[in-house]
Amino acid sequence: MLTRIDHIGIACFDLDKTVEFYRNTYGFEVFHSEVNEEQGVREAMLKINDTGDGGASYLQLLEPTREDSTVAKWLAKNGEGVHHIAFGTADVDGDAADIRSKGVRVLYQEPRRGSMDSRITFLHPKDCGGVLTELVTSASASEHAEH
Repeated sequence: MLTRIDHIGIACFDLDKTVEFYRNTYGFEVFHSEVNEEQGVREAMLKINDTGDGGASYLQLLEPTREDSTVAKWLAKNGEGVHHIAFGTADVDGDAADIRSKGVRVLYQEPRRGSMDSRITFLHPKDCGGVLTELVTSASASEHAEH
């Protein structure tokens, strides 16, 4: 089942400015950055700490790259701030199926590629107390599951 808080997703208008805030205020550095064309975001992962299960916890800063992206629409409605919480799991497929069987809507039928080649899916916020919730299997956990 779920093993850790993988990351907290924070939507922002200016990724570089937001990275500077976290660097100057807390000393957090960018661990990984990428553009996810499918999701329409430019992102930076700031590593907070390692975890007991071999994973890590991050802040994920998200800047939309196009106006029709989910994050751009969210920013237009809500402004900058916490966008979602992501829980780490060794088996995103199995945990998503288990959660779906409990009546929670899972937004993707099959997990998609996320940051750092992870496999992800989302749970509907209306079924999770208003919180958009992501399930994440890191690339290293995915590789272990396949072997």
